[in-house]
Amino acid sequence: MNGRPNIVLVHGAWADGSCWSGVIERLQNDGYRVTAPQFPETSAADDVARLRQVLNLQDSPTIVAGHSYGGHIMTGLGTDAPNVAGLVYVAAYALDQGETLDGLLSQGPKPPGLANLFTDQRGFVWQPQDEFVRHFASGIDSARGKVLHAAQQPFASAIFSEAMGAPAWRSLPSWYLVATQDEALPPDAQRRFATRMGATVAEVPAGHLAIVSHPDETARLIRTAAESRVAAPASRQTRS
Repeated sequence: MNGRPNIVLVHGAWADGSCWSGVIERLQNDGYRVTAPQFPETSAADDVARLRQVLNLQDSPTIVAGHSYGGHIMTGLGTDAPNVAGLVYVAAYALDQGETLDGLLSQGPKPPGLANLFTDQRGFVWQPQDEFVRHFASGIDSARGKVLHAAQQPFASAIFSEAMGAPAWRSLPSWYLVATQDEALPPDAQRRFATRMGATVAEVPAGHLAIVSHPDETARLIRTAAESRVAAPASRQTRS
């Protein structure tokens, strides 16, 4: 232990932990202990259980950062998030109690990055390669986008209708990195999440995979969150 928080990174749908590689390298170079586990994406409960499993292995207060659906996973920690010092959302979902991903996506036209998903016979949702590269991974070299698509983690369709419980962001300090050129989660929706959370906000001119295309800015916000918690314990005051 070096007095700094540990950092746990949570990947989103159609991704895996390797998407955080650039961010991991930068944070490790700064002396942080970083973990970026794989999530099954078979149900929100399974994903939250995996996050708790990883958090139980941490030896000091921990900053949890989530990208896209990864924000949904860490929000699902609820009011029982021992040892978590803060939450960093990167172009990520941050639902409130009772809300669903389906409900959010039904509020307007589907963004291009989610418009052509397909579901297999086992009820898992996949991204077509061309749509993934063009929209979901917009702003990233197409060759790199194809590599990311090849490693995509399928997403259980049932997760879309699962209601959020008490959100973790109501009892933990939060930060939010808005990707202003996002074609999967509209930037205005990201800003609404951040405002509702009372999060500290930064913006980056990036597509949805800002953790890949802009690792410097992503690592910087996570570092800011970590540094802010060194001298101050995590707040447990519930936001209204």
